[in-house]
Parts: sequence; C-alpha cells; structure tokens
Amino acid sequence: MAKFPILSLTQAAADRVHSLVAGSERPIAGVRVGVKNGGCAGMTYTMEFAEAIRPYDEVVEDKGVKIIIDPKALMFLFGSEMDFKTDKIGSGFTFNNPNQTGSCGCGESVSIAPASEAALAEARSER
Repeated sequence: MAKFPILSLTQAAADRVHSLVAGSERPIAGVRVGVKNGGCAGMTYTMEFAEAIRPYDEVVEDKGVKIIIDPKALMFLFGSEMDFKTDKIGSGFTFNNPNQTGSCGCGESVSIAPASEAALAEARSER
C-alpha cells in the first residue's frame, strides 16, 4: 500500500458510488475522476461513469470502488480524499485535496498546485 495514496474515499463516498453504480442501466468499469480547466479559480473536479479503462489510466480501488484517474490529473489529485456530504440545501461529492491552494466563492472551482513527480513516483513504488 502506498504511503500517500493517489486518491482515497470516505465510507460515505463509497456508499454513494455503490448506490449510483447499482442503479446504472449499463455496465460500469468504474468512476472516472479528474480535473479540467474552468471556473473562476482555474480548475474544476470532474466525475463520470467509465465503461472502460483506457491505456495509461491509473486505477485505484478503495472500499470496493474502482476509481479511474486520467494520467494528466494524477499530480493534481495526489493524496486527495473524496467524500459525499449532505446538508440542508443539497448533497454532492467533495474533495479534500492537500494540493488545493484556493477556491472561488461559490465553491465550484479551485486552484491546485501539482504534486511533485518524485512524490508521485515514490507512492507508486510503495504499492
């Protein structure tokens, strides 16, 4: 097991993903998590069902959930924890990301500094 996993899930996130996958009408290989440019702070987190694992994807399994990460997103998600929260006005997935350096006022976009390639290589070698 890596000292610093690429991405981990809370039990609430794992339970929600299991529920969503169970309700899908098509076969699901896992949940693809990534980041893309956008929003007022610079980047946004992305999530979607993945029907297949692409070459060079990083696959992380935690609490029975298969998370698929695009190689371009690895350095931005390194060490993150995905959670699922519900409050009085809504619910959704959130990311506790040690690489996040800021966020916008609405909470839809973030600023993220990439982790070093050395730290990522070390985590991969410890698996």
